[in-house]
Parts: sequence; structure tokens; C-alpha cells
Amino acid sequence: MPRLLLLGSLWLLAAPPASNIFQRPTGTPAPPRLQYLLEPLHTAVHTQRGATATLPCVLRALPQNYRVKWSKVEPANYRENVIIITNGLYHKNYGPLSPRVRLRHSHRYDASLTITDVALEDEGRYRCQLVNGLEDESVSLTLHLEGVVFPYQPSNGRYKFNYHEAKRACEQQDSRLATYQQLYKAWTEGLDWCNAGWVIDGTVHYPIINSREPCGGRLLLPGVRTYGARDKQKDRFDAFCFTSALRGQVYFIRGHLNFKEASQACRNHGATIAKVGQLYSAWKFSQLDRCDGGWLADGSVRYPITTPRQRCGGLPDPGVRSFGFPSKELRTYGTYCFTGK
Repeated sequence: MPRLLLLGSLWLLAAPPASNIFQRPTGTPAPPRLQYLLEPLHTAVHTQRGATATLPCVLRALPQNYRVKWSKVEPANYRENVIIITNGLYHKNYGPLSPRVRLRHSHRYDASLTITDVALEDEGRYRCQLVNGLEDESVSLTLHLEGVVFPYQPSNGRYKFNYHEAKRACEQQDSRLATYQQLYKAWTEGLDWCNAGWVIDGTVHYPIINSREPCGGRLLLPGVRTYGARDKQKDRFDAFCFTSALRGQVYFIRGHLNFKEASQACRNHGATIAKVGQLYSAWKFSQLDRCDGGWLADGSVRYPITTPRQRCGGLPDPGVRSFGFPSKELRTYGTYCFTGK
């Protein structure tokens, strides 16, 4: 195991180097006071998957021959991706966000960015940059999705994923690799997990509430333990996935079903067998509470508890309990189904 550390043109405008986008080197002077852009009242916008969110960017005056460029930094590689550029009269959209973004433009000084049908991958840092010759200015904002982080490992045991496999595994379960910030927030809300897992920037961590010998030792304070950046191809860990609100419903069908019968039971109701991320979302946002183990799409059996009680596992905290990955031929459990809206 690795050594443990503690914690013409409008359209051709080039993006600045990624390393200089959001932070300046120690000892350099602060950027000049904004002349044309207003400082946003709040630099963080909170939303949920499927909602419409607006990132504010308002000018106090209109300089001559200006452009406004919106861009997003991707946490996996810290590259800046252009989203939209406008000169106040015309605009052009770029990249995968293109179909879902527009300028709010509620008045002639308004260059705010509106994102419709917010997706999991939209979470992150955005920049509104006024390009005006030598007087370029920018404001940075963060889009936060309300959601839930859950640890995930495959049926063949822990520490089987390289980074790319972990990323795909989360996406297959209606989620995505969590950011470090999402994992940290989950730890503050009680996530306690002894297995290390990937997060989206390629680093590896695990969150500990109750210090204990197998998890770094009893003498270490609670915290998010880190292995730092690891080799994305060679190193293998679990995954920490993040999901948000559903556009749909998760419900339980009783029965003594094997995995194939469970999948068919959902199809008979015009639904699909639920994914792990969908069950966590229903537990988090719809307060789904059942004491019945049910099959999920990955072949695991789980059940969601919002009101802990002795006869439902006996654990004192709410959560999604797991029976692991029993034989798919076993006829013991019902099934959790998902139907979209």
C-alpha cells in the first residue's frame, strides 16, 4: 500500500494558460480593482440536477469594442473550456454545454449565464471574463449541486478500479466521480469509510469520523485521509461517486426473486431496475425508507433507511445498507425499480 499522508474575430479568442486561471503565485500583487464588472454578491450558486441555474455577471458600464467570455475549468485536468462569447450584439456557444446555455440578458448590462437542465458534470468553477484590450477583468463563480456521495466497489472486491474504471463505474450507476470538495462535505455530514477511493481530480482519499486501528490508527484525529495523486493507469482503489436529485421515482416491489426475475418485474411495470446512484438519490431527496433488501442493476442488494431502528440493521445512523453481491440465482429479495418522468 502506498505511503499514507495526512492531510474574426469574436470566435477566435484564446483561453489563458490553465495554471493561471483562478489563483496567482504567492507574493504577486492582487489584481486591480474591477472597473467594468460588478463583484457578485455571492460567488457560489446552489442548485440540483434538472434545475435551471444562473451564474451572475453584470457590467457597470459598457466599454468600446468589448467581449465577454464565459468558460469552465474541468477538475480532471484543470483546463479552461470556453462556453460562450458575446460582444453584446451577437454570441456563439461552444462545447458540450452549448445546447443548454444562454445569456440571461435581462438588460443591456447583463451578461449572466443561464444553464438549463443542470447535469452532474456541470458542477464546478466558472469564469466570466470581460476582454477589453489591456483592461481585461474577470469574476469567478462556483456552481454547487446538492447531492450525496457514496463509496462504490465492484462485485469482485475492493481496490479493483484504476482511475478510468472508477470513472466509468460511477457513470454506470447514474452518478459521477465526486470532487474532493464533495467528499469533504460528505465527511462533515458523517461519511465514515475505511477504504480509499478515487475522486475526479485523480487523487485518492478516505473519510474517517471514528478513528480506529485499521483506518490509520486510533491516535489520528478524524479527517479525510489522503494518498495524494496516484497513477491513473496502474494504481487501484475504490471510487467515491456523487449523485443529485432524480427526475423520476424509485419504488420497491416485494417478492422472492432472483436477479433476472427482479429485472423482469421492473420491466413488467414499465420501469427499469434501479441503479445504485438512483437509490441513494431517492434516499437523500425523497426520504425513501424501507427495511427490505432489493436487487439493483449492478447485481448488489441494498436497502435505504432514513429512520434507524433496531429491526432494520440496528445501526444508529441513516444510510443505504448493503448485503453486497449475493448469487444472482438466489431467490430471497425483492427489487428496486426506477421510472423516469
